Amino acid sequence: MPAKLLYAFARPALFSLDPETAHNLTLPALRRAAALGLTSLLGKTPADPRTVMGITFPNPVGLAAGLDKDGAYIDGLAALGFGSIEIGTVTARAQPGNPKPRMFRLPAANAIINRMGFNNGGVDAFVANVQASRFYQEREGVLGLNIGKNADTPIERAAEDYLHCLEKVYPYASYVTVNISSPNTKNLRQLQGASELDALLSQLKQAQQRLADLHKRYVPVALKIAPDIDAEQIKTIADALLRHKIDGVIATNTTISRDAVRGLQHENEAGGLSGAPVLTLSTRVVRQLRGELGDALPIIGVGGIFSGADAQAKIAAGASLVQLYSGLIYRGPALVRECAAALRQQS
Repeated sequence: MPAKLLYAFARPALFSLDPETAHNLTLPALRRAAALGLTSLLGKTPADPRTVMGITFPNPVGLAAGLDKDGAYIDGLAALGFGSIEIGTVTARAQPGNPKPRMFRLPAANAIINRMGFNNGGVDAFVANVQASRFYQEREGVLGLNIGKNADTPIERAAEDYLHCLEKVYPYASYVTVNISSPNTKNLRQLQGASELDALLSQLKQAQQRLADLHKRYVPVALKIAPDIDAEQIKTIADALLRHKIDGVIATNTTISRDAVRGLQHENEAGGLSGAPVLTLSTRVVRQLRGELGDALPIIGVGGIFSGADAQAKIAAGASLVQLYSGLIYRGPALVRECAAALRQQS
């Protein structure tokens, strides 16, 4: 297939570079390729509409947040055939993120460790990029906008950052994701605790209702959670989601566990581990969440998807949709169509 051949040719060159350098070269190149119509060589993703959170997704395979933190490459990424594009995480104010190097490949495990730290140009620049994209202007598809808190905002004032970002991105989003699960912002995961989560979700729900009245449009809000939680924590989170009528949950973010990469170069680097080692962890969370939520709330499954069979396993565990990130880095854009075709066959 053209997509596989193209990526097989490009990957050795990209993997010879520092991961962040490769990232910063690939996205502008993808944008140019899309503008020139070259991404049509990748072929079409099979149509398989799914209605989730009241939104019709053209197919159930989405791009996970993190690849395009500033929304500068939406049109190029959309040309890869995703059923949805999620961009961010964006914060209220611009921040540089953590010192470099802050991204590391572990090819023997099909894994990546990153400690980027929500590096982005701030929510105002982010919104300007969204508005400038053809994808937004022509309402070409589903656009998720992922929000977080600034690193220097005290955790007890985190809600202020989330509310500010929600206010800014609401008019432009198909849905908004609230990221409380990155391991790379100090104390952020404390927001998954019972009292902290309850307070945050209460304020977000009130703001969502006010914004829906103001803009005459209801934009769903989803919560993104970590894989490093036990059954009791999953129940606490599920109860809070139901109590506050949150529209969806994304399971999961990266893991702080290193059990699957012991003995490999970079295993001791700080940050979140993504890729194949997260598949089992994230799928466990999806399955347990589904057990707690029943059919009351949709789950978007993300973490370790490297094949159509992996995507099918996420859906079988209880997810309504899936998202890709690290698999795209290792497998290339052909993975999008492979997963979409497998899920269409499964349905």
